[in-house]
Amino acid sequence: MKQLRSLFGVAVVVIAMYLAWKVMPAYYANYEFQEFVESQARIESYSQHSEPEIADVYAKKAAELDIPLTASQIHVQRMGTELTVDSQYDVHIDVPVHPFDLHFTAATKNRRI
Repeated sequence: MKQLRSLFGVAVVVIAMYLAWKVMPAYYANYEFQEFVESQARIESYSQHSEPEIADVYAKKAAELDIPLTASQIHVQRMGTELTVDSQYDVHIDVPVHPFDLHFTAATKNRRI
């Protein structure tokens, strides 16, 4: 009985490590993309680039990070001195028993000084 319980404990730890190995890259890529969105919005709020050009910049960075996001899915809006960026995407995590999707949102609002 004691062997069975310890074997079960090892199995739980191995499953948790496997899930972390599958899920953590998606969370890390989202973190990197969100940081880029915020820093680039500060820069773009002072530039004269059009909204589609700004969306293309974000789409290129998303492609670098293997994020399934296109320029048409990135909503950029300028209103006076304010720049708003909003994007939502799903990442499919394929695990043997129960595949699932993670939903992420990368957004920011920046106002020129």
